[in-house]
Amino acid sequence: MTTTTTDRVGPAASALPLTGRVAVVTGASSGIGAATARLLAARGARVALLARRADRLAGHVAAIEAAGGTAFAVPADVTEPDAVTAAADRVRERYGRVDLLVNNAGLALPDLLGQGGANWRRMIEVNVNGAFAVTEAFVPDLVAAAAERDHADLVTISSAAATSVLPGFGGYAASKAAVSHLLRNLRAELSPKDVRVTTIEPGTVDTELRDHLGDPELTAAVQGFVDSLGQLPTGTDVAELIAFAVTRPRHVNLPLLTLLPTREA
Repeated sequence: MTTTTTDRVGPAASALPLTGRVAVVTGASSGIGAATARLLAARGARVALLARRADRLAGHVAAIEAAGGTAFAVPADVTEPDAVTAAADRVRERYGRVDLLVNNAGLALPDLLGQGGANWRRMIEVNVNGAFAVTEAFVPDLVAAAAERDHADLVTISSAAATSVLPGFGGYAASKAAVSHLLRNLRAELSPKDVRVTTIEPGTVDTELRDHLGDPELTAAVQGFVDSLGQLPTGTDVAELIAFAVTRPRHVNLPLLTLLPTREA
């Protein structure tokens, strides 16, 4: 019989509060996703790491296993629905039903108006369509898991940009606004089924996203802003917030969490 968190008592339960849970983390090849996969595994979950870069995933899985955790890599592109469906099947074959999904895959690109809208389309594909495809693939697992053990968790990484004005990054802000509002509606749909829905809206975080802007002038401007903030939260800081949210008592849901650098208004 599978041991759940609430069945355990004593120091081991406190140290490994996610024992018995099966987690999927998208965008797990770097940044917030990689840090989240490591932390969830360290807290006892069996974790499937999903992203495009298979070599990165393999390295993270090796590190998790070396630390005593359980993980495996699922290379897949969230913008390809068939690949997402196949990935979901692989996870079920390996670990069984998923009860914790962390939707993290995302892109932050400048608008670059006048260039045919390529960046806009790419962000909609990854940030919005990708998040929806992954959610759709795993929601049946979450609902079934919640019926069996009284709760499951859907966590999605949006952005503080969802409620901000970001000149030069309006497309990114719009994509994240769509994600945040989608999750508000999904919570209304899923909470009666005991699936807890949590949206996390980080501000500026020390990840590699800003290294892929593709515009030297804009990259310099963004770096100047980042430098003005002093020390930034890391992917691990966001991962700690995720772990906190999904280890609350079953009757407690944290629907919206924002994490900012201390100096960011």
